[in-house]
Amino acid sequence: MADSKNRVAIVGASGYTGSDLIRLALRHPNISIDALTGATHAGKSIDQVFPHLSGCNLPSLVTNDDVNWDTIDTVFCGLPHATSQKVIKELPDHLKVIDMSADFRLRDTNTYKATYGNTHAAPELQDIAVYGLSEHYREQISRTRLVACPGCYPTATLLLLLPLVQQQLIDPTDLIIDAKSGVTGAGRALKQTTLFSEAGEGMGPYAVAQHRHAPEIEQELSRAAQQEITVNFTPHLIPMSRGELVTCYARLTKDNNSKQCKQALADFYKNDSFVALSPEGVYPQTQFVRGSNRVMLNAYDDRIANRVILIAALDNLVKGSSGQALQNFNIMNGYAETTGLEQIALFP
Repeated sequence: MADSKNRVAIVGASGYTGSDLIRLALRHPNISIDALTGATHAGKSIDQVFPHLSGCNLPSLVTNDDVNWDTIDTVFCGLPHATSQKVIKELPDHLKVIDMSADFRLRDTNTYKATYGNTHAAPELQDIAVYGLSEHYREQISRTRLVACPGCYPTATLLLLLPLVQQQLIDPTDLIIDAKSGVTGAGRALKQTTLFSEAGEGMGPYAVAQHRHAPEIEQELSRAAQQEITVNFTPHLIPMSRGELVTCYARLTKDNNSKQCKQALADFYKNDSFVALSPEGVYPQTQFVRGSNRVMLNAYDDRIANRVILIAALDNLVKGSSGQALQNFNIMNGYAETTGLEQIALFP
């Protein structure tokens, strides 16, 4: 496989994550995009749906039933939750699958039902599904055929907090997570809250104390802490198309401080290409990672004694979704992890 093109199908290619995955995959030397599906746009060329992809010699959109899966090696699935599991369940076993929905992120199917409101349609696949937080589950990702890519909020939050919880630098039972995302996180479907006149020139919280990414964050923090963790998590919608900023407020353990937290993060990610501390004197900001697969982190002492302020910035469509999916594709297939993801952030 390393010497030939990996034949890829992108299911749900007409959404924001699908289009960004196409954009990235077109620059991957080992990928051949052989099928694009989009039920509501079947029969259209991709440039009719996304004019910015015109001239890229891509296949037209078709339904899932029209794809010859025998000619495909890897499937990227960009469908909504509850839809992905039904589609993936019916795919041939020879396929490697990278799911960008929430359908296989939660290991406990009862938690999935309580969170998403429907019974899991493919519980038999949970045993092989690997949580696709690339920097923390590389070995497991490399051995599986089904990867569940994390949500955008959990990606930023967990990359920031997991090393500190694992090293017991912060108290995992006292975490406040303040998260802000661009409107593409809500998907491309028409919604009143994402209309320009509704979302522009303002900022507001949503899904307060009930956002579906909270159980995902708690699942991974609980594993790291070896105890059940519940977090205070509040997301906000901000008037920009892409980008995400997460600010976490934590209680330090013992006599630790932000310097030790910074060092722990720097040490943990020292060999990683996409996760790093912001430069000295610079706060992590979305404009420094826009369009790239990078995550910018840092830690600061709070004015309140024994507390630390932790900040992470990423692009919700790239590292928070399609970029991490492509990173996991590289891990699964033995390619260099940065392949197709070398883009520097777009600034300004």
